[in-house]
Amino acid sequence: MKDSHPNLDASPTLGRRDLLKTWGPAALAGAAITALGAGLSGRPGRHQRVDSTAALTPPDWRIDPSSPGRVAIAGGEGPRANLARALAAMGGIEGFISSGDRVAIKPNCAWDRSAAQAANTDPDLVGELVRLSLAAGAASVVVLDNTCHDPARAFARSGIAEATRTAGGTVNHQKSTGTVKLDLGGAVLGEWEVLQPIFEADKLINVPVVKHHSLSRGTMGMKNWMGAIIGSRPGLHQRINQACAELGDAFRPTLTVIDATRVLTGGGPTGGSLDLVRADDLVAVATDPVAADTWGATLLDFGPAELPYLAIAERLGLGTTDWQSVTTKV
Repeated sequence: MKDSHPNLDASPTLGRRDLLKTWGPAALAGAAITALGAGLSGRPGRHQRVDSTAALTPPDWRIDPSSPGRVAIAGGEGPRANLARALAAMGGIEGFISSGDRVAIKPNCAWDRSAAQAANTDPDLVGELVRLSLAAGAASVVVLDNTCHDPARAFARSGIAEATRTAGGTVNHQKSTGTVKLDLGGAVLGEWEVLQPIFEADKLINVPVVKHHSLSRGTMGMKNWMGAIIGSRPGLHQRINQACAELGDAFRPTLTVIDATRVLTGGGPTGGSLDLVRADDLVAVATDPVAADTWGATLLDFGPAELPYLAIAERLGLGTTDWQSVTTKV
């Protein structure tokens, strides 16, 4: 089980185990009081009594956790070509997907919106990731999300269902697959039901779209993991920055692929108005999720200080907010 996480005001000089000893009891007690006062006793996680079934620990899907994180950014040629160029700069898809792998791809497919409205990940980018994974020898590729709108409508209207199936993958969502109870650790997460194909995957690819968000201001990779868990999330929204960083610590993907083909500059997360969509035609491929999200934030004119979860994630050792120091532009 992963160690508990520091809050935003935790000292950056303390180790994670020291933080657990120092702040853990007070944080848990405070969280319990807050939950009772706010009527959150019914949500999954540390604010309710869990059943007797033992929660499992999330896998670590990274290729080499000891290797320094990297980011490659490509643009100007459409999502498929941009992805190919960025992957080539990272050594190619074959460096991440092996023969026989079960691959899970997690786009943002939460909303019943068209691709042009930029509330979901670009379908061509998702389809190309499916195709490339299978070409590299993957035994299976599943594309999945816990959608906010009706899942059948969200996957259909976004174009992600058709793109996935055309490329040879399958689609799953909260109404079509099972869940596994995982202990995600952290000060605010605790135990949650997680979409089962994510837990069972040998390789995991996070494919968020860059967009404005009314609560967290911006949403990229780490917040995209909200769609991996099942249950009521008001408690997480109350501490959104801590929750996003802890989700990033719980889900350690093989790759983060940031979709900035179209950027939703306002009206997020649901979008709707084409006037708020800007065509940037960019794709970033990363093994450093913090650097990837920090770069994505710049497309929304936010620095790290304006998205506090980035600093928390950096202190957790998930990567660096100095994205330029680890980035190759191709």
